[in-house]
Amino acid sequence: MWLGLWLALISLAAGVAMGLNLPLVLPQAYAKYMSVAALAALDSVFGGIRAAMEEHFDNTIFITGFFSNALLAAGLAFFGERLGMDLYLAAVVAFGVRLFQNLAIIRRYLLKK
Repeated sequence: MWLGLWLALISLAAGVAMGLNLPLVLPQAYAKYMSVAALAALDSVFGGIRAAMEEHFDNTIFITGFFSNALLAAGLAFFGERLGMDLYLAAVVAFGVRLFQNLAIIRRYLLKK
């Protein structure tokens, strides 16, 4: 369990470091898509860490959840943009709430150990 947790945290840190050091500039029009994609990825990572700590991590559920969350969030952003509504905010709120819930559960788990 701890090996998977450390691998996930190291991979997350490496991804953030690479993203901050790459000289890649995306157009402003993609900001909504990138924000919900980043939140979907973080939600999946924290959910995976939580599942690993509770010893019921399943790789298939993690991968399918990662892609289905990202596709749903991108779809909401796309259709919201077409309709002239900020539907991406629904994904931002949902992923934000889940992130804080997972982080709170992880924190409680670590404090009880």
